[in-house]
Parts: sequence; structure tokens; C-alpha cells
Amino acid sequence: MLALEDEFGDILRKAMIGTRCDAQELSKRTGIDAKKIAAWARCRGSADDNEARTLARPLHLDPGRFEDSAAARWYPQGVDAPQVRRHAQLPHPSNGYVFLPDGGKRAALVDPAGSPANLLRLLRDGAYDVQYILITHKHADHCDAAADVAAAFPQAQIVMHGLDVHALGSLASKALLVRDGEELPFADDIRIRMLHTPGHTDGSTCYLLNATLFTGDTLFAGSVGGAYGDASTYDDILDSIRNKLFTLPEETVVMPGHGPPTTIAQELAHNPFFPRGVVQ
Repeated sequence: MLALEDEFGDILRKAMIGTRCDAQELSKRTGIDAKKIAAWARCRGSADDNEARTLARPLHLDPGRFEDSAAARWYPQGVDAPQVRRHAQLPHPSNGYVFLPDGGKRAALVDPAGSPANLLRLLRDGAYDVQYILITHKHADHCDAAADVAAAFPQAQIVMHGLDVHALGSLASKALLVRDGEELPFADDIRIRMLHTPGHTDGSTCYLLNATLFTGDTLFAGSVGGAYGDASTYDDILDSIRNKLFTLPEETVVMPGHGPPTTIAQELAHNPFFPRGVVQ
């Protein structure tokens, strides 16, 4: 079982950075000792239920969901995606995926990263016919094997947003640039919808294939990605999720760049970054 990407301290730290509220300011607003808050933000210990609920309000988090995070009470359940094969991107701690639309060998590869030898062995052992290489964003743990995969599968179309594609170097000129909301043909009854979701990076993109959504580092089970864009912000990543991902059918399966799979329904019910009454 994959561990959640973010524990209580990670969520606390991201919300503090996003709301520009440091430990001292948060202490003033909550009455909780600043040293305790700073330690929790470094993932050293965890708040009790009352402390978590108190911290949630100035950070614009959902109190009950943040309390559940502090107590490690929630983990996504009942997620089934038979058309998806997940693989570890060693030595990175990221997820890579192969989407098989019809149970055959035709495939879309999501986020080529990690050891090229390991990734190519996996693709060749599966005898996959890779038609698309879908890249969610520019960070190395999601695209640093792109050149090797492209060389091994020259027929595959690389897809990436123009604001991040420079990370591919000379390969960038061969990429199909993401156009938000547009679709690419794939299998007979499947098209690939491209959703530009800025915030983690300026060019962060999610890909919807049937009822499966590949979110990179935009949305995790019970959390969101850090905001590292040059122009986009923490508010942008939250807006991207609210307006483009949480409007998808609730049964949509979410395959994130780190951590376990989840569903839109479970994130609507459990993600602390989206307080009840605000996301819908």
C-alpha cells in the first residue's frame, strides 16, 4: 500500500506558505506555541484534534478534514483502474503510468522519468506500442527519461505544455503543445483531454482518459502540490483543482504523480485544502 504523499506536517507547511502565515503569526492568531507549530511543519510530531481544528481556520483549511489528517484517520478506498499499470520511477519517489485503452498493447505513457534502463525494460517486456508520451510538468522526477523513451519509440507523440516544454531541451521542438480543454484521438472510444492546471508549475497539465485522470503534482490523495510556478501561485493551484478537476464526474479515478490513487468523490469529501461549502 502506497503511503499518502503528504502527512499533517506537509499540509500545514504548504498552507502556511500559501497563506503567508509563519509560525509566529499563526501562534498569535491561535494561541498555540510557535515552537510547536514550527516543529509540526517539519513533520516532527502532530497536533491533537483541537489544535488541528484551531490551526485550520486562519489557514483556510477544512477543520474536520485537517483534524483527520493530524490523526492519520483517512486513506482512499475502493479505487479501481484496470486500464492503468503503475510503475515506480526509481530512483525518484514518483509514479509513472501506462494507460492501455483496450486491453491490448496500444499505450499512452504518462511521465517518463527515473532510470531509463528500467523504464525501457518495462515497456519492452510489456511489448507496448507507445503512441503518446504525456508529460504533466517540467520537474525532473516526471520527465528526465523523455529523451530515451522518445528514441526507443520514435512514433510516439510527446505532449507537454508550452510553458514547461523547455525542460526537454532539443526534444521540445518535437512536442505537441497542450491546448487547454482540447482532445487528442487515441482509441476508438477514448480521447485524451488536456487540462492546463497551473500552480505547481506554470505549465502543469492533467490528462483525462475516459474516467481516469492523471494529475502529476497538482492533486494528491488528501493534499495538493506545492506552488513552485514562476508566474502561477498557490491560489492558482487551488483554483485549477476547484474549477477544472472538481467539476469532473465524482467517479473519476485520480492517478497522482506521488502517493496512492483516489477519486474526485473522495477528494471532495476529504481533502483539507477545500473547506465544505466552498468547492462545489
